[in-house]
Amino acid sequence: MASRHSPIDDRRRVAQCHAMSMTSRRSPKGLRQFLDSEQQRDWLDGRGDPPDAAERTESFEQRLRYAARFQKLLTRPQAQEVLEILALYGQSCIPLPRLTERNYWSVSCLPSTSDKPLVRVNASWMELFTLYADGADIRSRFIVHLSDFTRDGSVLQEHLDDDFLEQCVEAPEDIGHFFPRGADIFGVRVRGGPSIRRFLSNPRALRAVRKFNLTHMNRGRNAYQASHSHSVADYMLGEGD
Repeated sequence: MASRHSPIDDRRRVAQCHAMSMTSRRSPKGLRQFLDSEQQRDWLDGRGDPPDAAERTESFEQRLRYAARFQKLLTRPQAQEVLEILALYGQSCIPLPRLTERNYWSVSCLPSTSDKPLVRVNASWMELFTLYADGADIRSRFIVHLSDFTRDGSVLQEHLDDDFLEQCVEAPEDIGHFFPRGADIFGVRVRGGPSIRRFLSNPRALRAVRKFNLTHMNRGRNAYQASHSHSVADYMLGEGD
């Protein structure tokens, strides 16, 4: 004869499930495990960099898996420019880059996608930053929040601040944009190393890039860990040759 649970047992199990659920809800995820809201705001506004991990956690097998692609990237005429831009991006746009490498952001080398990028930086399920060949030069694609590039902070496409966008680059023809799906998603295209550097040095544009990266690094684990190239990340972390 099957045993029956007493009402007390049932109430105990319900209480245990509720406690586990509440613990799960309270457990921080993403960057909130390492930086509280105030620390994230300080980093966002450029008020110092929080202490990063002294050493990286990496997989030797993962490094070997993409070593050939990295060597192929080095043969491209754009390689030096790509690695220099990535070093600037890694230093300026990713919080705690060593501590969060691979688990909360990753960089892919020559990923096998139809748009044929040279490198792509991702977090969670989102593309953050991509570099492409443009003849012997390069072009980039930033994904950011639309509200950071409108005149009034709204998500209305017709309120886009075109004048500001043109101020972010060396010449007006160096910048373009598009509207991906999503209520507050915006794509910025920038051509040429000098204009990409200028975009990343503009305080408002840099803050927008950081804000979008925080949004997606806070969403949880990076979905693109398996395609992470440690060799490219070396340069993003200031450890490349």
